[in-house]
Amino acid sequence: MSVESELAWFKSSYSTGDGGQCVEVATRSQVVHVRDSKDIARPGLAVDARAWTVFVGFAAR
Repeated sequence: MSVESELAWFKSSYSTGDGGQCVEVATRSQVVHVRDSKDIARPGLAVDARAWTVFVGFAAR
């Protein structure tokens, strides 16, 4: 069993749920995992939590 299969994944509240382009996010310790919601078999990215916070702040502008 992979680490990714043990995570609690969630989509943004802005996601329409109609199968459009979306990412899923899960957190674990000081790491944020990100994956393509349409291809969950493909390994996702693991990003330092501080870097993720900076990215989300930038994207929200």
